[in-house]
Amino acid sequence: MSIPKEVGGYKLGNLIIEGKTKQVFDLPEVPDHCLLLNKDRITAGDGVKAHDMEGKAAISNQTNAKVFEILKATGIKTAFVKIASPTAFLSKKCDMVPIEWVTRRLATGSFLKRNPGVSEGFRFTPPKQETFFKDDANHDPQWSEEQIVSANFKINGLLIGQDEVDYMRKVTILVFEILEKAWALRDCALIDMKIEFGVDSNGNILLADVIDSDSWRLWPSGDKRLMVDKQVYRNLANVTAADLDTVKRNFNWVKDQLDHLKPNVHHKVVVFMGSPADQEHCQKIAKAARELGLDVDLRVTSAHKATEETLRIMQHYEDTHGALVFIAVAGRSNGLGPVLSGNTSYPVINCPPPSDKLVQDIWSSLSVPSGLGCATVIYPDSAALMAAQIIGLQDYLVWARLRVKQLDMAAALRVADKKLRNLNL
Repeated sequence: MSIPKEVGGYKLGNLIIEGKTKQVFDLPEVPDHCLLLNKDRITAGDGVKAHDMEGKAAISNQTNAKVFEILKATGIKTAFVKIASPTAFLSKKCDMVPIEWVTRRLATGSFLKRNPGVSEGFRFTPPKQETFFKDDANHDPQWSEEQIVSANFKINGLLIGQDEVDYMRKVTILVFEILEKAWALRDCALIDMKIEFGVDSNGNILLADVIDSDSWRLWPSGDKRLMVDKQVYRNLANVTAADLDTVKRNFNWVKDQLDHLKPNVHHKVVVFMGSPADQEHCQKIAKAARELGLDVDLRVTSAHKATEETLRIMQHYEDTHGALVFIAVAGRSNGLGPVLSGNTSYPVINCPPPSDKLVQDIWSSLSVPSGLGCATVIYPDSAALMAAQIIGLQDYLVWARLRVKQLDMAAALRVADKKLRNLNL
């Protein structure tokens, strides 16, 4: 493949690395970024089997961009920035961790060869996670986590120890589970997939490289006979032009299906406040909820003083939304939450506003009549998190943002702990 001087308006610098299906170029005018240029090339068996496939570069580029946009929307930290041309994309510059991270939901392919006696289709719960050292000459041997830690890889100044391995393992499984839920919207089973990580100049671990139809096994309706991934190419003993056209059509189908993987549930979180004086507290709830990707409305109404109006507003939302959570903000004698709960089948969360009499006030939210099921929390972020957990049952992006938030909190604690350990050395 020839070396271009410019792609998508970006002047290319040195060729950083060239693989079987892509080239990576430095970008002198865009510090800490690089450009990945895809090839019209499909390979298998560590490159032993290889064919030109016209149009594959563009299909791969669009597939990769759509996948990374889904993952970026959940808060996963990625190197992907944006598409730069029909066959190239802009990425943060990383030094790559020389490990392939593979997640499996069902046993098939090489797993069966390495684990005789396991039947094909055996379901892993939780997903099975494996790691392989990138070494084409030795066919990417499987490595244990102990081998990765013992290798003492220093990537862009970051020593890859147990903390870093733990983080990459958790992100790997989360990425799989996010895309598994996404593909389920199209009745497609994500069987397994591989990803890679890089470390940027600031020492951040980022999901990097490419995720396209070379990266996974995908079976429509969970039927192996309908596979639409690169395994179709791998299985070909003799590759004809018609065979390559079939593989290309499959890859195109996958690319197009990715446009339909957005959650199709119209959700809403409605924060009812019993008084305009509670607005500051409600704004805190709304801010925390919106950070988790929730669509929030704020309304002022009183169950005591305007019962009919309160129920009218509630019914309006019930008639127009598929996934719905009501948050009731009322102090003193809280009739708002119980009245809502007694007249709706949707979840209601009480979150009384701060008050010097909160200890007494809260009992009106906790001690509700029989037959009512509203929950009670005190802090605004707790109300937002609970609402997100409910909406996340139907919206995988909200579910994923919660998981990423949990992962980031755990990672921050590990970083703080690591600093303390280093101080004690």
